[in-house]
Amino acid sequence: MAFLQSEIAIDLGTVNVLVHVQGKGVLVQEPSVVAIKEDRNQLKMVEVGRAARDMYGRTSEQIEVMRPLREGVIADYFVTERLLNHFINKVKPRFSLRPIVMISVPYGVTSVERRAVEEAGRSAGAGIVRTIPQPFASAVGAGLPIGTPTGNMVVDLGGGSTEAAVVSVNDIVCAESVRVAGVHLDDAIIQYIRRKYNLVIGEPTAEAVKIKLGSALEPTDREEMSIQGRDLVTGLPKTISVTSGEVHEALVEPLGAIVNVVRSLLSKTPPELAADIIDRGIALTGGTALLRELDTLLTNQIGVPAYVADNPLSCTVLGAGRALADWEVLQRSQTSL
Repeated sequence: MAFLQSEIAIDLGTVNVLVHVQGKGVLVQEPSVVAIKEDRNQLKMVEVGRAARDMYGRTSEQIEVMRPLREGVIADYFVTERLLNHFINKVKPRFSLRPIVMISVPYGVTSVERRAVEEAGRSAGAGIVRTIPQPFASAVGAGLPIGTPTGNMVVDLGGGSTEAAVVSVNDIVCAESVRVAGVHLDDAIIQYIRRKYNLVIGEPTAEAVKIKLGSALEPTDREEMSIQGRDLVTGLPKTISVTSGEVHEALVEPLGAIVNVVRSLLSKTPPELAADIIDRGIALTGGTALLRELDTLLTNQIGVPAYVADNPLSCTVLGAGRALADWEVLQRSQTSL
């Protein structure tokens, strides 16, 4: 029996984990959520991914539902290793060698944070672990001509952070990041509802409100949504209606931080590359890029056309998979690999 070595790319995000297998495509797209409990002084994994997310706020104190990554980096090494192990074993062939795994990491991570990702990958069953900066992988996945001597700008809006980068000749020329993204938009909605209505809502409810009513620009049509939570005064369940205008008001501050990081990057981009970006536009990737009118907001505020890439949620993992196939070429020109 022949033993094969799989090549697996993983977008290890704060909110979602996507897994791409060479020759098969994206096989996993699950929330990066784990439910754990302590059993005889040992942590035991109860559920992973979508099943664990559905348990959020609905379990006893003995079970903790958590995200092992915060702002794109490992916050809990043990749980991250178990998460990776679960998904690697889910996609690799039954009879195979330990796979080559490419894992995306935020641009500018410290050597300690990078080593933590590599060690977690090896402990999870990978034979060789390579890492790639998330904005570079996103640029590849978005189909930008990164191998040419032209300026290509990508803004990767994930769950834990927003990373903007200018890519040329297979390398990142300059980059900026801010720890504001999808999770922080959810938190802004939670805090707004708490201040205005004295109502406590959970992250799943806030995310649902963001998806249905969220907009980067002030909406022209009024939409409403009923939500349930716990009244801070009485402690009892309560139902209220929130409008699209209120949700936009809640999101103004974190969206301003995202606009500022893009503006900051353009201010330090070499002039020739900046001219290319004006012609080519700014590609938006990541799940938060799906927020309504975000591309229009950036275009209006920055003065450079912005557009949402095709399949923005999968750009990073698809780019990591392509980079794994072209590793020898990229390694010769990349200073950040």
